[in-house]
Amino acid sequence: MKKNSSKKRNQNDNIIDYHLRFQDLLISISTKYINADLSNIDELIEKSLKRIGEFVGADRSYIFSYDFINKTCSNTYEWCSEGTEPEIQNLQNVPIAFLKDWLKVHRKGKAFYVEDVSLLPDDGEFGLRAILQPQGIQSLITIPKIKNKELIGFIGFDSVKKIHKYSDNEKNILFVFANMLVNVIQRKEHEELIKTQEAKKEELLKFLSHQNEQLNEYAQMVSHDLKAPLINIHTLVTWFINDNGDSLDKNSFEYLNNILFNVEKMDFLIKGILDYSTVNRLESKDRNIDLNFLIKDVIKLILVPNHIEIIVQQNLPTLYGNTWRFNQIFQNLIQNAVKYNDKENGCIEVGFLEKENHLEFFIKDNGIGIKSTYFDKIFKVFTKLESTSSSSGIGLSTVKKIVEFYEGKIWLESKEKIGTTFYFTIPKKHHIF
Repeated sequence: MKKNSSKKRNQNDNIIDYHLRFQDLLISISTKYINADLSNIDELIEKSLKRIGEFVGADRSYIFSYDFINKTCSNTYEWCSEGTEPEIQNLQNVPIAFLKDWLKVHRKGKAFYVEDVSLLPDDGEFGLRAILQPQGIQSLITIPKIKNKELIGFIGFDSVKKIHKYSDNEKNILFVFANMLVNVIQRKEHEELIKTQEAKKEELLKFLSHQNEQLNEYAQMVSHDLKAPLINIHTLVTWFINDNGDSLDKNSFEYLNNILFNVEKMDFLIKGILDYSTVNRLESKDRNIDLNFLIKDVIKLILVPNHIEIIVQQNLPTLYGNTWRFNQIFQNLIQNAVKYNDKENGCIEVGFLEKENHLEFFIKDNGIGIKSTYFDKIFKVFTKLESTSSSSGIGLSTVKKIVEFYEGKIWLESKEKIGTTFYFTIPKKHHIF
């Protein structure tokens, strides 16, 4: 009696030890999946099929994928023990109709298990027994692969050399392995999707860069071609006025002056297009730029009426960048502040504040102000607040493009009839201390 009790205890101990080792094997495989480079996913899956297959005493382990659109399934991975014939080449695009018995079970999320294939009913040439026996299969278990609650395939284990009986615990552990495989394959799919999206993004950026370069070249060419006839028109009209001024009546003078005004307007537009297309194409080298000197030079180029005072903060910073770009920023902003100032005593202030990660510049005026509905529109190309001047409507869009070129931001605060303040930032990495 004691002998039988001891024997049974040893059997139970062996079963417990077997399942503990099985669980340790799964933990080991899971760890490899988590830490693995998924570029070697195929090798990783094949090794895990081998380790699990050998542990449960199978002669062949494999993975199938269901294709419900084409109503087929295909063997995607396979491991075979020594002396066992591989079947992966023979099991591509197998009609699902041949597997209707285990497909029905898989749809319920359960394992399809045949302990003894020879006991299956003889249900014809395309029956399950007729499919399995030519492969030498004596026992078989297939575990469904479920992804996002949808059946996508199965993992199978064939016993060729002998009949193999799977316990409920073994089935449960094989389900865990199936879930691990689904997760690692899904992870690989996600990474491949990300790589594909990144490749498309890079391709799109290259295309846009090429398109932008072509547009800039086109703008340069068209602008250059347009300037010559404009100069000729301006010259001819000016000569005509000078030569025939005494004989022209008031209306004729107005017509001719209107022509000159529109020629000047067109000239400003062309210059604006050239400036805007030049922002990303400058070939001159960056250097240290003392803004104290740069802004003095900018103000000298602007026609400032006597009733307008420009106050520039002392000790402005030195920046590292392109002189033309920073000249364009301050020239456009100060020139606009002068142009749209309607006060008897106009005042414009230029200065900056040092923030934690950037320098914040401002150009403040007490001019006509801007409606809040125009705050975003004025930075768009060809947008103007009024159409009576020769302004190109490109100046502020050029300023915005340059500020963003230096990874900064630009915005404004304004009240009608009180004034406007433009702000823009330049990251401190461009600041020379």
